[in-house]
Amino acid sequence: MPKRKRKKIQPPQKKSLWAKLRSKRARKPMDPARRWCLSFGLCLLLAVLLIPALNLLTDPLGAFGDPIFHWDSYNFTQNPRLAKVPWIEEHFDDYDSYVVGPSSTSSLPKEDLEKTFGGSFYNMMSYGANWYDIENTCNFLLDRDEVRTLVINAFFSTARVYGKTETSLNYASHPDVDGSNRLLFTLRFLFASPRYAMDKLAALRQDTYLQQSFDVFDVESGAYDKRVRDVEPIGSLEEYLEAYPVFKDYPEQTIRLEAVEEAVAALGRIRDRCAAAGTRLVVICVPGYWENILQYAPEDVHAYLSGLVSVTELWDFSLSSASYEPRYFYDATHFRNDLGRMLLARIAEDETVWYPEDLGTLVNAENLEEHWAGFYDAAAEDLTESLTVLMYHDLIEREGDSGSDVAMTVHQFAQEMVYLQKNGYHTVTLDELKAFVEQGTPLPEKPVLITFDDGYLSNYVYAYPILEELGQHAVIFAIGATMGQTEHYKDTEYPITPHFSYEQAAEMVAAGCVSVQSHTYDMHQWEPYESGGTIHETILRAEGESEEDYIALLRTDYQTSRELLEEGTGERQYALAFPGGQYDTLSQAILREEGVELTFSTRTGEAVLVRGLRQSLCAIKRNNVARGLSLDEFAALLGEEN
Repeated sequence: MPKRKRKKIQPPQKKSLWAKLRSKRARKPMDPARRWCLSFGLCLLLAVLLIPALNLLTDPLGAFGDPIFHWDSYNFTQNPRLAKVPWIEEHFDDYDSYVVGPSSTSSLPKEDLEKTFGGSFYNMMSYGANWYDIENTCNFLLDRDEVRTLVINAFFSTARVYGKTETSLNYASHPDVDGSNRLLFTLRFLFASPRYAMDKLAALRQDTYLQQSFDVFDVESGAYDKRVRDVEPIGSLEEYLEAYPVFKDYPEQTIRLEAVEEAVAALGRIRDRCAAAGTRLVVICVPGYWENILQYAPEDVHAYLSGLVSVTELWDFSLSSASYEPRYFYDATHFRNDLGRMLLARIAEDETVWYPEDLGTLVNAENLEEHWAGFYDAAAEDLTESLTVLMYHDLIEREGDSGSDVAMTVHQFAQEMVYLQKNGYHTVTLDELKAFVEQGTPLPEKPVLITFDDGYLSNYVYAYPILEELGQHAVIFAIGATMGQTEHYKDTEYPITPHFSYEQAAEMVAAGCVSVQSHTYDMHQWEPYESGGTIHETILRAEGESEEDYIALLRTDYQTSRELLEEGTGERQYALAFPGGQYDTLSQAILREEGVELTFSTRTGEAVLVRGLRQSLCAIKRNNVARGLSLDEFAALLGEEN
């Protein structure tokens, strides 16, 4: 009997853990509440991991030194009290002197601090700093470096309170400065709201050459980047008050200084540390707008000044005639860099910089009461000068002669120059405008500035002899690309109104009655005659032109104009008239960086210059003298009443 085959029994297969879980889930669905909790937990875990990673990567407030983006200007803007610390710790070897205080401290320019005190300065200003912040910052600097000079801004606002006044991350201190717990500090910034990081990433896409609201610091100096502020047209007082309405209606309030004792004690400790370290200590109370100064309770101001001078002498600039000129200020306590330049010149007794006679007193315990007796005696002074700037172009012998659209007859021009002479007008020079602003040198009575645009040959043939005969002065703004061309427009066959040459320009300059300055080299192009490439009829950026290309072009254009004019005429170049009167903040800022000190627009009205404010030389207004103007109309243009 044959044997029956036995069935081979397969051993049971073991299920994987994942298979068991799937099988179990298949048999019994997960409870929705449990699923929600699991999902929430996973999301929370993910957030716990992603938020610190994002904050560490972007470092939106500069707490960790911003190792990826190195965008210090952005970090300083978010919190200078914090972000400057890791930056300065890497650059201690570059500086030996520091200025410390609230945000108004930023208006003490680095170059003027160094001119006054020597050394290499860094500005450690922070938002809303009081004496708690000032002392901590001074200790931080003295602990880590040999400090040559320490300048403290002791403006009244620093004694309103004492200690930490804000809890937000934008006002947090660095543990190296205030001695706080480093672990808690690190965790606080690692787990900060991702909004900070997202704001920084968004700002990266919007960044431009000039500062915007999210990056307002010059990192190398530690101060605000004032390139935009420093080219704002000052204009008339009425225009300024429209731009800065805060000065129109100041609020009525009384401000108390609640932390005088703490401030005086802090200054005493700083003085002792500086004495032990061989560090020079300079204490300054910076200028304030007069209505703001009067808001501080007088008894508190006296107690504060008395306490400070019981510790060390201080320079008090808080209230002077400068306090009554709103164009020196942006708001109650923030003033323009040129006012900071003036007060440092006062300390150094630098006669090359103008400042009001009553600006600043060195106060000590001996002369405090005398100083206090006249503290509120300062009054407004007229620190401005107004003049008419006349704008001409081409001259022709008689009506109907060929010439540019803006040509007038030689007879009309000669009549107007004789009128100026007979009626007591003095034709001033660019140097005289600069001297008034920078050194306070008075202008002559009835000043008028004569200007010509484009550089037409008729300026040499007709205007120059008239000016020379009458002993008058003028400035001609010449287009470099067309100088010396008498037949054709540049390298084309198109006809051109003749322009004078460099040799003819040199002759006029040597005679002493004409200055030849820039109307750009080739950014006043005539579009119908141009071909190919980007065309610039004015100095403005062309449509579709990148900011980088535009800045490079503008720099190159002005540098070419300056080099050719200086070589051709022997005259220093420092002024420019905007082609077509067109300009913007970027073009002004770039030209200022290139050394252009005076710029001229075609906006009509009186030119207003303010002593000490160099930016009042920006975008100076001019009045076009039209063809066929009668002498009565010319007189009206000069502001004379019939």
